[in-house]
Amino acid sequence: MQEETLLKPEAPQDGNKFFIFNLNTLIGLIALAGLIVLYGLYFFEKKSESESLPSAVQKNGKPLSVVFVNLDSLNMHYDYVKVLRSDLEGTGKRLQTEVLSEQNALQKEAADFQRQVASNAISEEKAKGIYESLMQKQQALMEKKDRYTQLVAEQEMNMNLRLIDTVTNFLKRYNMNYGYDYIMGFKAGGEILIANDTLDITKDVLKSINQEYGKRKK
Repeated sequence: MQEETLLKPEAPQDGNKFFIFNLNTLIGLIALAGLIVLYGLYFFEKKSESESLPSAVQKNGKPLSVVFVNLDSLNMHYDYVKVLRSDLEGTGKRLQTEVLSEQNALQKEAADFQRQVASNAISEEKAKGIYESLMQKQQALMEKKDRYTQLVAEQEMNMNLRLIDTVTNFLKRYNMNYGYDYIMGFKAGGEILIANDTLDITKDVLKSINQEYGKRKK
């Protein structure tokens, strides 16, 4: 009997991940909705005592109060982000384990089938049936992998939206005590290339937001 070539499922590569988590999205999407990043805002040093600030950075004739939060630090040290990351990674690991288990089982079936074909242990008609069954299982596995990847992506998006909402609402409450005109988000490689460290309120924001989160969990 002529040996048929079986399209074997891809063997998992060492360290290969089915589900790729772009957790930097948790930073990238924290545009802190409602807290505007000022692309057109420029800071000018006064060249003389008589020189006034440009109108673009004045409010009722007074300089605007602008501070920033380091989003990299927020992503790393905000306790709620840690919970979101753990949930997302847990879901991905569970789904990946399921897919890998089914893939390994399918590979064993394929290897056994090829041994039977090579030794002429089964008829051509039976071999054709087994081959078609294996192809169907492989297609179903690929569809499940795609479906699970989409599921993880949707979970990540929902978590991002929850995080944006949580941080934005917190900063609105936080700013009631300070009255800053703008609270901007700063991160490495972001739109703001240089920021004056004296305007950094990240430490105080992290302390306050983690305290609030801790009380909310109780």
